[in-house]
Amino acid sequence: MSASKKTAWAVTAAALLPLVVVSPAHADNKEDQQPKPPAAMASVGGALLGLPGTQVKLGAGAPVLPKELTGRSWIVADAETGDVLAAHNSHWPLAPASTLKMLFADTVLPKLPKTTSHTVDAKELAGIGSGSSLVGVKEKQTYTVHDLWLGVFLRSGNDAVRVLAEMNGGIKKTVQDMNDRADELQAVDTHVVSPDGYDAPAQVSSAYDLTLIARSGMQNADFREYAATARAQFPGEQKPGKKRETFEIQNTNRLLTGALGVAPYQGMAGVKNGNTTHAGSTFTGVAERNGKVLLVTVMNPSSKEQHAVYKETARLLDWGFAASGKVTPVGRLVPPKSARTNPGTESDGSTPAPGKNAPGTGAAESSAAGARTGGVGTALGVVGGVLVVLAGAVFLVNRRWPLPELVGRRPKSREDVDDEPTR
Repeated sequence: MSASKKTAWAVTAAALLPLVVVSPAHADNKEDQQPKPPAAMASVGGALLGLPGTQVKLGAGAPVLPKELTGRSWIVADAETGDVLAAHNSHWPLAPASTLKMLFADTVLPKLPKTTSHTVDAKELAGIGSGSSLVGVKEKQTYTVHDLWLGVFLRSGNDAVRVLAEMNGGIKKTVQDMNDRADELQAVDTHVVSPDGYDAPAQVSSAYDLTLIARSGMQNADFREYAATARAQFPGEQKPGKKRETFEIQNTNRLLTGALGVAPYQGMAGVKNGNTTHAGSTFTGVAERNGKVLLVTVMNPSSKEQHAVYKETARLLDWGFAASGKVTPVGRLVPPKSARTNPGTESDGSTPAPGKNAPGTGAAESSAAGARTGGVGTALGVVGGVLVVLAGAVFLVNRRWPLPELVGRRPKSREDVDDEPTR
């Protein structure tokens, strides 16, 4: 970027600052005891997103942000347009816990046919961290890739992650693949050390990055399906001469299933929760209401409220749906580096200048193919109620995603469900 452009950008950002509202929820004495975000953070998606504190620009009739927000970092974004409606320390690199499994899935899921069967070797289960969440994968037992992904998405099984990582060429290769994928997605705050999200030195992500990653993953039909599955049958141990039994596993995303005092959130369609000693509770969720699809990520609430990460996510979703169209975006979710964007957006995801093509007017918006092409930018859309795959490596950020139908998929609230795994 030229010096003149940098100066112009700085002036523009400075001009916007008076419009930014700082939520009073983060201005009490308790905050003095909390870790502080870096003074300088990444500004991918917009200069305001690189500033510490809460960024929101309320318009006429817009509701104020909820008071009960204690997450160290959070973000509310329109999943389809990429508009960031509000954010709080969204580029703060923090321990991600099992929300990092979204990046694992976004990286590895397209590589392994789900009908492939694999017999687990003992060495594939070696090195799993103490206290890890497990789905119950056993050595010398055979599972399909589909089974293993159910274990990853529903039970956050580090054992399933390890086996899939070995099928991908090993832990070291998978970690490198994930870091490369993060770079491709412009998730600059993310550094992977362990593919399952287990606490490790220097392993970090941010609310902004996790939201980018979730948005990318939700472009994949299988990813969407797994993320929206509330419960499924998982293979048990095969005993000689007997039919192999199965046992039920239930998704640990409580806004999807409802359990232990957390009500299911209407329209919830995924994505992933996490919890470790170092990371605290983390969660990224996607929900639809009246044709609007929002993504919310909350990292490490300090509240003592039970299940605060889910309740704060629900509050931010409620706010986002009520505020949509009444706030000025404070930033954008950027597309992958290699993507050809919709003609209605610039390469960094920003709104086009006057005179440029408006969203939905380019050839990429109307082109479609009858078969999936795969790759980073392949986008799925609904045209006349029919699922189509857009031709070429097109990452369309202004096209509605087909979210899985949840009716009949979400179980009734089950208060006897075990607490979510801690790893």
